[in-house]
Amino acid sequence: MLKTLQQRNRMVKIVLGVLLLLICLAMVITLVPGPVGSLSNSPDVVANVGGQDITLIDVRRQLDQRTRNQTIPPMLKGFYARQILDEMIFERALELEARRLGLEVTPEEQAERIRQLLPMVFNGDTWVGKDRYALEVEQRTGMSVPEFEEVIRQSLLLEKFQQLITAGITVGQGEVEQEFRRRNEKVKIEYALVKPADLASSINPADVELEAYFNRNSSHYSVPEKRSAQFALLDLAQLRQKTTINDEELSAYYHAHLADYKVQDRVHAEHILFKSVGKTDAEVAEIRKQAEDVLKKARLGANFEDLAKKYSEDATTKDKGGELGWIVRGQTVQAFEQAAFSLPKGAISDLVKTEYGFHIIKVLDKETAHTKPLEEVRASILSTLLDDKVQALANKMDDEMAAAVRQSSSQSLDQFAKSLESVDPLARQCLLMGATQPATMTEPIGNLGNSPELHDALFRLRPGELSLPLRLDRGYVVLAVKQIEPAHPGKFAEVRDKVLADYRQEKAAELAHSRADELARRVRAGEDFAKAAKALGLEVKTSDSFSRNGSVAGLGPAKVVDAAFTMPIGQASDAIPSEANWVVYRLLAREEPNPGDLAKQRQGIEDQVLQQKRAAAFEAFRAALEDRMKREGKLVINQDAMKRLTSAA
Repeated sequence: MLKTLQQRNRMVKIVLGVLLLLICLAMVITLVPGPVGSLSNSPDVVANVGGQDITLIDVRRQLDQRTRNQTIPPMLKGFYARQILDEMIFERALELEARRLGLEVTPEEQAERIRQLLPMVFNGDTWVGKDRYALEVEQRTGMSVPEFEEVIRQSLLLEKFQQLITAGITVGQGEVEQEFRRRNEKVKIEYALVKPADLASSINPADVELEAYFNRNSSHYSVPEKRSAQFALLDLAQLRQKTTINDEELSAYYHAHLADYKVQDRVHAEHILFKSVGKTDAEVAEIRKQAEDVLKKARLGANFEDLAKKYSEDATTKDKGGELGWIVRGQTVQAFEQAAFSLPKGAISDLVKTEYGFHIIKVLDKETAHTKPLEEVRASILSTLLDDKVQALANKMDDEMAAAVRQSSSQSLDQFAKSLESVDPLARQCLLMGATQPATMTEPIGNLGNSPELHDALFRLRPGELSLPLRLDRGYVVLAVKQIEPAHPGKFAEVRDKVLADYRQEKAAELAHSRADELARRVRAGEDFAKAAKALGLEVKTSDSFSRNGSVAGLGPAKVVDAAFTMPIGQASDAIPSEANWVVYRLLAREEPNPGDLAKQRQGIEDQVLQQKRAAAFEAFRAALEDRMKREGKLVINQDAMKRLTSAA
């Protein structure tokens, strides 16, 4: 068996990870189905492997299970569905191949793997029983026992194939040395980056050029549908402004929450700490002497905060000038508390010894235990009561608005507003009627905002229909469609700004490429790299030394300039694309690997190269198995069902 089966301690690292093993494998599978053999007549059968159908329902059920606690963008669901289908096909192909080769998973192997993955279902060598076992499986995997055990069996079968295919693969000394050199060789370059974005503003075409560009690309300039809205908005800002809280309400709240306004004895303090933990007696004596010197400075008028920043060893308060904030009794160690609470406001303590070291304490302020009077907390109570009352009024109004729409969603907004005349007069006063200018799905809808829910509601509404209330930052709004401007091919005047932006982007990209080509040509002709770049208005930068796995400031991953590792020193590159930019570079130096590092890296390199070779071998096996099953008619794909699966998963 594999090394992972021989060493149990490593299995802890992949507890339940085996459940994802087949999924991970599927990520490297790209089936290229062909019309081989025949399928059943059901249009929902997406594939047949060895006479076993895989249906759209099968795949979608697996997709739902795998993504139950995830948010998958709709455009990616088809991709994930295809990956799951590939996995299911490969699982069944392996089953067929296992039967052909006589490979099987024994009950003993399966039980041992379960023991490794779920050791808690055994007390020593005694099984805890099927009920406890089922509970543990459900809680830890979300699967039933049969599902869990089938996944275990499939993963063990997969491991047997991996062992069979890769057992004889080794890594030679030459391969290790080659990979060591590839990883550790470094180069240094000088380079010039040509950015189209820097050139775009210099491109100012005449309208005749823009119109010609527009005419050549008119199909790209359709104007999307626009909609304007009428709305009825319960404005929360106005509702808050008009809502009042009287003294009786304030007093009632204050007395009901009196405990919240009780203040304990407390001291606002700052300190300087000289740590003595773990020090010898001689060292403690020296620390005390230093603390006494700083105490003298503090009492002679030196700024306490500056002294704390310079001398304190309390990492939490040092940068804040020793600031501790307000301290209540029981919050600090006894010696510190006793000193702090005995000092008058503004006083500085003697040295205070605690288990942490020596402290110098300064009291900034003191308060004795008391209950804050109503006037002191009036503002905070008023804000709380206003929030509560406004939200209660808004919730009630929201319910009334929703009820009115449900009663008739085809009434006008004016009729809708009249139907609310019996609701709370204050909330009714804050119901604003208005309209917005036409907007697309990506533009703000007037001053209502730009939320997806708002756009979705407006663009789903039919003319003459009211939306249910929507919660916006401003309040609760009911929408009606005012006007619809259908999508249509854009006229030049409508889309001129976009045409200009696209024209500049295209021409700037061409100009950047041309300028980079010109720089490369000049350098190849013998011109000095820096002078040629300067003549073209480009800045030359020199990189630090970097490896193939490193990066270059301003360029990104070193793979952009990968050819630098094989070109002669002094040679310049052609113009190379780097994301949206172009770069030309010249090799300045090559740094050979340190041979002494080979011994340190050998094992890691050998392990990684071995894994890569094994993965490549297994992928070759997978491809060969797939090809053979296609030829034998054991793998058949329904192309129509495949399209439905990947487009509407």
